[in-house]
Amino acid sequence: MALVKSEHRYARIAPTKVNRILPIIRGRGVGDSLDLLKVLPNRAARLVEAVIQTAAANAAEAGVRNVEKLKIVEAVANCGPMFKRIRPGARGMAHMEKHRTSHILVRIEAPEL
Repeated sequence: MALVKSEHRYARIAPTKVNRILPIIRGRGVGDSLDLLKVLPNRAARLVEAVIQTAAANAAEAGVRNVEKLKIVEAVANCGPMFKRIRPGARGMAHMEKHRTSHILVRIEAPEL
């Protein structure tokens, strides 16, 4: 079995928000997981949906037939770099704002090419 991957790097969303979505789709088929993600009202669901569609397109480009029945083996959101900004705080102090980014990785199991 070959693995086909797709990755969205530097996504402007915190990885904790994306990691709430990923256990729902891990281990399911591509078509089933895309149907589930369309119903979810989260912004993270839109990003993961786009990554899954890209992975399915990569599998189709590699010569895999019947892409809808492929299985998602791995779905991970890791931390990316943070944008750090300073806001004024009480009594003249400075407070750090961290705008987190994430790297979203999806791997699909494809039959031997």
